Amino acid sequence: MNSLSRHLMMLCLCLTATPALCASSVEVRLTGIITPSACTPTLSANGIVDHGRVPARSLNLYEFTQLPKQDLDLNVSCNEPVLFVLVGVDNRAESSLGPGFYYGLGNNVHAPDERLGTVSLAMLDAMGDNQRVLVLASSNKGQTWFPESRAYPNNYMGFAPLGTLVPEPHRLISATLQIETSINAAAYLTLDQEVPLDGSIVLDLRYL
Repeated sequence: MNSLSRHLMMLCLCLTATPALCASSVEVRLTGIITPSACTPTLSANGIVDHGRVPARSLNLYEFTQLPKQDLDLNVSCNEPVLFVLVGVDNRAESSLGPGFYYGLGNNVHAPDERLGTVSLAMLDAMGDNQRVLVLASSNKGQTWFPESRAYPNNYMGFAPLGTLVPEPHRLISATLQIETSINAAAYLTLDQEVPLDGSIVLDLRYL
């Protein structure tokens, strides 16, 4: 994880019908902060959730079919106590059947208009520096917080001591990342060939 904050690049252009009024130069401005603190997030199994082969005949015809839940070990290690959040970024957002609540499972490679299903994430049994911590969520980029173990897309997920509702710095966070995958109703899918599931989610660590 790059310890540099995100860069903002501004490109100023002048467009006019009168060439004499247009500036002869443009400016690119970059801003950022170099910080001595650094955190590294890791997931067990290299972050891979493999549901194996799912027979098409086992899918519900008009309802979602929930696959067995799977767990990954989530750890964030920092070189000193750091205030940070985790944000779920959906690389398959265009295939989500419930934007804002569920991550997408990709599209059918044989019928690209067909969305394959949904994925949801939850952070359970969270520990911070060897103490039980509360998982908090914010849907307004940290202005307000509420207890929530579900990691909805683009929500900030922070960690606080029990009994508080404000995230605090930690050196080490560990939790169980529970993944729930559901396949769309078979009636809405073309399943005469093998169809690969294609969910892709990034847990983005951001410093506050």
